Amino acid sequence: QLGRSEVDGCSSVSSDTSNLPLTEVVDPVDFEEYVSSHAPGVEPGPLRQLTEFPQDDLELLHLDKECTTLEPPLPEEDYIITGTNLYVFFFPCRYQRYSTMYTPHNSERQRERQKGLVKQTFELDEAAAAERQDDQRRSVSLDETPRGSWASSIFDLKNSSPDALLPSVLERAAAEDMDRRNTEARLQGRHSDLLGLYPPPDEDEAVERCSVPEVPKEHCGQRIMVKCLSLKFEIEIEPIFGTLALYDVKEKKKISENFYFDLNSDQMKGLLKPHTPHIAISTLARSAIFSITYPSADIFLVIKLEKVLQQGDIGECCEPYMVMKESDSTKHKEKLEKLRLQAEQSCSRLGRFRMPFAWTAIHLLNIVSSVGGLDRSDPDSDSGHGTWNERKKKGFERMSVGDDMCNFATFRPATLTVTNFFKQEGDRLSDEDLYKYLADMRRPSSVLRRLRPVTAQLKIDISPAPDSPHYCLSPELLHVKPYPDLRVRPTKEVQEFPARYVYTPHTTYRNLLYVYPQSLNFTSRQGSVRNIAVKVQFMAGEDPSQALPVIFGKSSCAEFIKEAYTPVIYHNKSPEFYEEMKMKIPANLTDNHHLLFTFYHISCQPKQNTPLETPVGYTWIPLMQHGRLRTGSFSLPVSVEKPPPSYSVLTPDVSLPGMKWVDNHKGVFNVEVTAASSVHTQDPHLDKFFTLVYVLEEYSFPFRLKDVIITEANMEGELKASMAALRGALLDTCVRFLHQLLNKLIQLIVYPPVIAGQIVNLGRAAFEAMALLVNQMHKNLEGNQDQHGRNNLLASYIHYCFRLPTSYEMPMQYATLSRATARPSSLLLSRSKSISNSNPDLASTPVSPDEEVQRIIGSKGIDRSHSWVNSAYAPGGSRSVLRRNPNSSCELKQANDRSCNRMSAFLDSVALFSVPTRQITKKLLHEELALQWVVSTSTVREAALQQSWFFFQLMTKSMAHHLFLTSKLDVPRRQRFPDRFVDDIAALVCAISADIASRYHKDVELVERLNSSLAFFLNDLLSLMDRGFVFNLIRSYYKQIANKLHTAQNPSSLNALRMDFTRIVCSHEHYVILNLPCSTLSPPASPSPSTSSTTSQSSAFSSMVQDQGVATMFELSVPFRQQHFLSGLLLSELSLILDPDGEGVFFLHKKAISAVHSLLCSHDADPRYSEPQVRAHVAQLYLPLIPIVMESLHQLHDFSDSSPVRVRHASAHADDADPDSSNTISQSVAMAIAGSPLPHAKANAFALPTAGRQSSSLSAECSRTLLVCFLWVLKNADAALLERWVSDLSVLQINRLLDLLHLCVSCFEYKGKKALERINSLTFKKSQDMKARLEEAILGTIGARQEMVRRCRERSPYGSQENVRWRKNVSHWRQNTDRVDKTKAEVEQESVVDGNLATEASLIVLDTLEIIVMTVVASELKESVLGGVLRVLLHSMAGNQSALFLQHCFTTQRALVFKFPEMLFEEDTELCADLCLRLLRHCSSSVGSVRSHASASLYLLMRQNFEIGNNFARVKMQVTMSLSSLVGTSQNFNEEHLRRSLKTILTYAEEDLELRDTPFPEQVQDLVFNLHMILTDTVKMKEHQQDPEMLIDLMYRIAKGYQNSPDLRLTWLQNMAGKHSERGNHAEAAHCLVHSAALVAEYLNMLEDCRYLPIGCVTFQNISSNVLEESAVSDDVLSPEEEGICAGKYFSESGLVGLLEQAAASFNMAAMYEAINEVYKILLPIHEANRDFKKLATVHGKLQDAFNKVYNQRMFGTYFRVGFYGCRFGDLDEQQFPEISHRLEEFYSERFGDEVVEIIKDSNPVYKNKLDPNKAYLQITYVEPYFDTYELKERITYFDKNYNLPHGDLHEQYKRKTILTTSHAFPYIKTRINVIHKEEIILVPMEVAIEDMQKKTQELAFATNQDPADSKMLQMVLQGCVGTTVNQGPLEVAQVFLSDIPNDPKLFRHHNKLRLCFKDFTKRCEDALRKNKALIGPDQKEYHRELERNYNKLKEALGPLINLTRFFYRLASLSFRNSYSRSSLRRVDC
Repeated sequence: QLGRSEVDGCSSVSSDTSNLPLTEVVDPVDFEEYVSSHAPGVEPGPLRQLTEFPQDDLELLHLDKECTTLEPPLPEEDYIITGTNLYVFFFPCRYQRYSTMYTPHNSERQRERQKGLVKQTFELDEAAAAERQDDQRRSVSLDETPRGSWASSIFDLKNSSPDALLPSVLERAAAEDMDRRNTEARLQGRHSDLLGLYPPPDEDEAVERCSVPEVPKEHCGQRIMVKCLSLKFEIEIEPIFGTLALYDVKEKKKISENFYFDLNSDQMKGLLKPHTPHIAISTLARSAIFSITYPSADIFLVIKLEKVLQQGDIGECCEPYMVMKESDSTKHKEKLEKLRLQAEQSCSRLGRFRMPFAWTAIHLLNIVSSVGGLDRSDPDSDSGHGTWNERKKKGFERMSVGDDMCNFATFRPATLTVTNFFKQEGDRLSDEDLYKYLADMRRPSSVLRRLRPVTAQLKIDISPAPDSPHYCLSPELLHVKPYPDLRVRPTKEVQEFPARYVYTPHTTYRNLLYVYPQSLNFTSRQGSVRNIAVKVQFMAGEDPSQALPVIFGKSSCAEFIKEAYTPVIYHNKSPEFYEEMKMKIPANLTDNHHLLFTFYHISCQPKQNTPLETPVGYTWIPLMQHGRLRTGSFSLPVSVEKPPPSYSVLTPDVSLPGMKWVDNHKGVFNVEVTAASSVHTQDPHLDKFFTLVYVLEEYSFPFRLKDVIITEANMEGELKASMAALRGALLDTCVRFLHQLLNKLIQLIVYPPVIAGQIVNLGRAAFEAMALLVNQMHKNLEGNQDQHGRNNLLASYIHYCFRLPTSYEMPMQYATLSRATARPSSLLLSRSKSISNSNPDLASTPVSPDEEVQRIIGSKGIDRSHSWVNSAYAPGGSRSVLRRNPNSSCELKQANDRSCNRMSAFLDSVALFSVPTRQITKKLLHEELALQWVVSTSTVREAALQQSWFFFQLMTKSMAHHLFLTSKLDVPRRQRFPDRFVDDIAALVCAISADIASRYHKDVELVERLNSSLAFFLNDLLSLMDRGFVFNLIRSYYKQIANKLHTAQNPSSLNALRMDFTRIVCSHEHYVILNLPCSTLSPPASPSPSTSSTTSQSSAFSSMVQDQGVATMFELSVPFRQQHFLSGLLLSELSLILDPDGEGVFFLHKKAISAVHSLLCSHDADPRYSEPQVRAHVAQLYLPLIPIVMESLHQLHDFSDSSPVRVRHASAHADDADPDSSNTISQSVAMAIAGSPLPHAKANAFALPTAGRQSSSLSAECSRTLLVCFLWVLKNADAALLERWVSDLSVLQINRLLDLLHLCVSCFEYKGKKALERINSLTFKKSQDMKARLEEAILGTIGARQEMVRRCRERSPYGSQENVRWRKNVSHWRQNTDRVDKTKAEVEQESVVDGNLATEASLIVLDTLEIIVMTVVASELKESVLGGVLRVLLHSMAGNQSALFLQHCFTTQRALVFKFPEMLFEEDTELCADLCLRLLRHCSSSVGSVRSHASASLYLLMRQNFEIGNNFARVKMQVTMSLSSLVGTSQNFNEEHLRRSLKTILTYAEEDLELRDTPFPEQVQDLVFNLHMILTDTVKMKEHQQDPEMLIDLMYRIAKGYQNSPDLRLTWLQNMAGKHSERGNHAEAAHCLVHSAALVAEYLNMLEDCRYLPIGCVTFQNISSNVLEESAVSDDVLSPEEEGICAGKYFSESGLVGLLEQAAASFNMAAMYEAINEVYKILLPIHEANRDFKKLATVHGKLQDAFNKVYNQRMFGTYFRVGFYGCRFGDLDEQQFPEISHRLEEFYSERFGDEVVEIIKDSNPVYKNKLDPNKAYLQITYVEPYFDTYELKERITYFDKNYNLPHGDLHEQYKRKTILTTSHAFPYIKTRINVIHKEEIILVPMEVAIEDMQKKTQELAFATNQDPADSKMLQMVLQGCVGTTVNQGPLEVAQVFLSDIPNDPKLFRHHNKLRLCFKDFTKRCEDALRKNKALIGPDQKEYHRELERNYNKLKEALGPLINLTRFFYRLASLSFRNSYSRSSLRRVDC
């Protein structure tokens, strides 16, 4: 019936469905039709459950209402109907737990699923553990492992033991068998749920989350327990009685009822025995539990004491207590006896009466805050887990903001002793006075402190009340569970009177009345009326015997009494009272029930003929009036005489004839009456409504209601008016009577009353009242909602309390009656208006809702004669007349059911809905609601929209209940509901969708709520109605949104709404079944008579489907989207959002990906889908995800660069990975910031230009989640299906798939336990989230409510939680804040989970690679694809993988090499090199099983290579290179393990019988020995990891060892370059690269003579003389033509260019700009020859930069000579190196210990025999470059003097120059070079002086001629030469050496030279002064004059010494002076 015959008008839309774009929604398959026509196969296997919902999907549950007391809290009257203690609710509970709505994937659930995981073995963790142990052992020193010889190395290897051999490695098997074995092994023991290992979905995105509402229960605040322990006075003469109550000073309100206690001794109690014959145990309570809803700093616990009435005023009676002490008994003995006697008499005579005595108060805040060690945490916050709306429990207690401190739920219990009581003042007893006193008490200078106290000791205990205390009585004195023994003294729960409104519905029966006499004025009353007592009675009639025993007793008396008296104030005619009388009133009050007050004069002194009590007045309060309980304040006149008969129905205000009144009938008695009642609303509006309903039920017309007489005629009007007036009722009261109110309104809808034979339709009025009430609650109770804006009280009403008012015990046909009333035309007209006018936007949308409704309904093909949609009676149709449904019958039914009179206002239960005894007609609630909603207008419609969730939930519950009650659950879904109801639903959904589309930017909050409510509603309907119809509703929603998207200004927020909608609908517990997972994807029966339907009938199509079928299953094709409707919607949404040209704002990415992730998580956790074959069907629903993710490959975060540095092939230097694009702000955000219009505002939302859009790059978090979903599909999909799909892919697509797998490996790589310990996971997530927030805020794509919810949620977990609307205990922030201080066990568990995830992810990748290989074998694509497969394989080997994965990985690799050997050995050398490197790396693994597999793989690789060409040169070379590379770069490389692997390979070669007679085993042995040799060499390197110089020396030594193996030498030179760069030694790095380039040039030159290429190393001489080492001249140089030699990528022209460019870059970093020129001299001819002008331009540009920088100030290296002495240095002992030293001392001290290392401070020769052999000595001396004279001519610049230093260095001392010669020129490829020659020159003192003066003169010359001039520098040098302080220097030198002329001709030559130096010196000083004069400003003139004066003095002094004539004159006469003989040279300071 609901078939697919379209309405003609709509068929055109889907005429061509073959290529419907994703933005359009397809027509869903007709679900019911499909299910009925495709009956499931007979076998009831696991697949059977995928075809249809289970039989027991819906069930009706009865939950007994929890009764907290042993006795049910019911009135004692006998007419209570049973059944009130049941809640009825539907819960598809058996299955709903599988939906994410009710079972969130939070971290807890995830942890539960992760229990019992196997810990995977990772080398990373093993290494870390080993490292920790290593730290405790110091590493061995060098000399313990001497550089071994070839022979000893072989000996070592032969004696070591191999790892276990793999059994079947040497067997040869067919490829198919091998594959089968591998696959079986790989699938064993796999982890079934991948997503159980991944972090749970982000709870922020879980829009579908709902919590089951809390069961309604009575309100309860924070509870404190007060125990009264003892009360002692100084004297004990009479019984004293106490009262406790709480008061709130600020609110001026008593906030609890009184609690009475009696701590008297038995002796004292005995005095009153005659007055209390029977004492009930309930009155003996000494502890009480107070509830405080609004804790505040203003709450006091007030304690009042009373005593038995006696003669005298209060002051007199208190006196003895204030002055006498028991201890002074001797003094006061007589007086005490007298007092005791008086007391005894008073007790026996006046024992019934009390008088006020004393009082005190305790400020509760002091108790709570001063008891120390307070735990101030929020009582909920530490619960850690629990339901989402736990918050609600305490929601109201926290509404006051300033009172955070007053947390009465958690404080340390305190025991107090109260010692000071204040005596009561007879004229100040009222509450008003008390508030004044209390306010005063808080002041420091309290008046009360100045009063004389009544001393006593009251001990009380105050503590937080336990959760369920034993032996507790409720305020009604019922026994609260648990109450193990009824004989134990009870604790009383004290009724609270909250300070402000509390919004909680009544759920239990309570009916208490409190009477407070306040004051009485009898001043004008004649006669003896002084000691006045008021007697209060509750009367059921006027006869005295009708006083009811309903007044609660106080302490030590009967439980209930008939009369109560107020305390007496002695001799006071106008007393005030503070008494509280509590009564338990009957449920069913009549007009005769009243309170009677009798006033007595009490004679305190016994006199003759004077009675004890004399009545002096009477008054009363009738309790019921016009059906209402009278409460409030009364000022009553008092009659002097007894009232006349029938007085009780009147009030005392009425003047009755012949009665005498006190004070002329004025009000002289003030009394207040309050009620705590769940029966009486005490609200006029509610009372009126309930009364009218009651009148209707009883049909008791006429009825008097105040001034109105209710008759049949005005009943309807009055009832409607009272419903409309409900909005005036106090919200607090409405909430308290919420359940009854809603029940009555629903009852009026379902059973329209029949008045005077006419059915009165109250549906509309009731709907309006309901809508307004619900809306009012929403607005005013903000703090009480979940995140969907649902009020918790309403939600729990619907869930538990609501059920259809029925009497289904009637004959069945009654229940199936359909709607009996027609729709009044006016309603229909207004309805049509509401759709067209209230939505101005609708005119513009292509499909108006009305057409849409027609389309949906049209698709059902029903008889439209009864449907208004297409008839003349439609809204606005030509004839609107009343019409009756011909099928309905109005059979009226009699039911004999005694109704319950007044109680109907109270009892909140189904039984109340017993069908009344008159004629009735019945409607169905859901139908009526839908109708009323559809036709509602203006405010009512708006109110209903605001609270749409409420009406939707009410409808679904009503529908479910109806199906149950009518047993229609087995009826086919199409026949469950009448067509008109279905029409109404369609119209409703369309109208609401239109509202969402048109108002999304105006009413953000409303639309968000509306959107989610609609989605939840449709989700529910999928369980109840025709599912095809619901799919069509979803489609109509989609179309409305899509139409709007085209014109929307802000499409992303609409997209977000639609995404949320989809997510909620998809969270259905039978989501999988709804997607028809078992349907074969044939083009479905066409939805319209279109072209496709004709072809689909042809018989030939079946074969075609097979081929085409697989493709359509993996695409979002129309057939896919039709058959898998919901899944199609979700994936289309994802695809559109990820579309780089689409609207992919970050937060939408997150939404869409999170939705898919969440669903997959629920499938994984769902036991229904645990079978692999079932999973495969489920995975079919997600197959298009694979191509979607492939499409978005370029948007995914690149995980390869953030991962730890890999051991990539040594050649891989340049890393050209893109920077992480997620750090950029998206273009749209940037535009928004700039204030320009968004680039979105285009006609078509999805046709955006791709240029420069970065917003589409996904964050790391999103990418990772998307990839895990992708892997999930690959894991669970049917392998055969995947294979067929891959075989259809193009090479390009397969390569893209491989890239994706490559990314997956990086993404899920195991990070290691260490990293987990370090991670502060907050940072990454926060930054991502903040970026998203920014984007959302700027683009306005986030609703105000969401923002608020978010803000609240992110508040500090310890802050106030006042207005958190919705708190999830497991929010992401919570997870992450935990992470900072995880326990060791948690980190351990996390690493276990992480390890399992990494393993499973890699295994899935491996499975997929195997599938790709299979398809490749079958097709012709080998070459292009296989390399890609192997690359992914190698990449996965390179990461941190578990041993388990590596075993499978190696078997796959072996199979691959076995099947395609030519791929490695003939085509791609890089792959072979990489493979060797990976295998060797794993051969050195610390995990045995990994080594075994790696050795086997390596051996087979050699064997394979050998078998191809009888030689395995290529593998040999690659392995040798790999080893070098590995050893050179790997930090945690272990030679011991590698040695074992080498031995294993040797063993394989020996065991391999087939090849025994070939040269193969010998070649293997050679190779292995060679490798072992290298290994031994590199062991030392390992030892010196921490000593960079030594490490480089070793690398240098190894590289030298490879002089004849160019590839390896190159590798090592590059390793060295890398090491130098790391340490910032750029000059040395540059030289390594220059040497590499020279080496390459040598070999290229041997290959071919190329004009423009360098001739060999000779060309590089200018850069460094050391380069000549690289010349290939020895005999054993291999020819580069040989296979496997010079095979690396650097041995080519481009390789050479690359090396030279790198060298130039390093020289640039070293600031050696002159060397760059030399490098480029070699490069330029190559570029010129290649006409590469772009490169030439670059090179010249770089040269220009370099030459410009030559003049910058530069720092070159400094040199030190370092000598090592001591055997601890091993190889270094007695070696000397010039090298940089400041680290050495620290380094060796750390290595050997401080006390062992000693520094030799001088530079004298060291004699080893004088040194301590146990110590390590370092001699460090500063040296500088030394040049011969001829060299100085060439070395002009600073650079020349610091570059290519051939001879080593000069070392200056007073009289010795040491010239050291090094083996190579500096800089070299290492930073320290051996000293090979040492020459010492001893200088005589005069020579030292000459050098000094020359140096000074040079400095002066340099400073003078500097260009540009530097005046500061010049002045500094001048000052040093001529300044007063230092001119002693040059002058003293001259005086010492020039004053006498030496006789020794040699010395005379020096003498002359020194004289000339001084001449030069003075000339230079003069030049300098001249230059200075030109440079200085006026401010320095004086300074310059000073310099000139000094200079002149110096010149004058030097003149005679350097003047030649003087010399000739004195020459002969001077003899040689002994003091200057060579033996006595002394140091000259200059």
